[in-house]
Amino acid sequence: MDRIDKVCSLLRNSKNTIVLTGAGISTDSGIPDFRSADNGIWNKIDPMEALSSKVLINNPKKFYSQGYQLLDNMTGFKPNDGHKALRELEKRGLVDYLITQNIDDLHYKAGSEKVFEVHGNIRTGSCIKCGREVKLDVITDKVNRGEIPPKCDICNGILRPDVVMFGDRLPEDFNKAWQLADGCELLIVVGSSLSVAPVNFLPKLAKKLVIINLEPTPFDNIAEVVINDNCSLVLNEILNKIDKVE
Repeated sequence: MDRIDKVCSLLRNSKNTIVLTGAGISTDSGIPDFRSADNGIWNKIDPMEALSSKVLINNPKKFYSQGYQLLDNMTGFKPNDGHKALRELEKRGLVDYLITQNIDDLHYKAGSEKVFEVHGNIRTGSCIKCGREVKLDVITDKVNRGEIPPKCDICNGILRPDVVMFGDRLPEDFNKAWQLADGCELLIVVGSSLSVAPVNFLPKLAKKLVIINLEPTPFDNIAEVVINDNCSLVLNEILNKIDKVE
């Protein structure tokens, strides 16, 4: 049995399957990842300066001229075949939940419904004073008009994107993701280097692990199957063969 067939067999026989996705699933949509050796975003920009809650509060001009632009540049992309394959596996009842490290909103755009965004999202922002939620477009419009920092129309507090930045606490979605992963029958990692804590603790919670990623990860040695290849290609091959494998 080849590796794709084995993944299909694990999927078909699992009664509780979770998929954990990272930046590698979105590169085919045109979004660069953060940590790859060749063109990772963090190779060019200091993340502690670009996306830091401390910089947001203490130097909003710097944050909204640098870090915020990284987030704004992620809008407008479309889901690729990998996102669509996961949506189809969810619709067929073969994937129970998606946990994503990505903030790009592409799983929702693809139509997936049971998604937990452990690093936040670029759909919305909120006021740090009153908690009022706004669409990210509202913040972008204010920034483009030169309102830095952008202010809440209700209480005049600072508006910020609902993305988990350095110095932030993890959102409730992470707690839910941990509960779901704890003891799940099968966890499939897609496009993650598994180098970011505490999300990289999740694979150890599952009974069985599959890793699909271009490069090796620190958890390959405990996985049932490891496939080092393009995520979209692998996911679509799984989707095409899933009904043919027992």
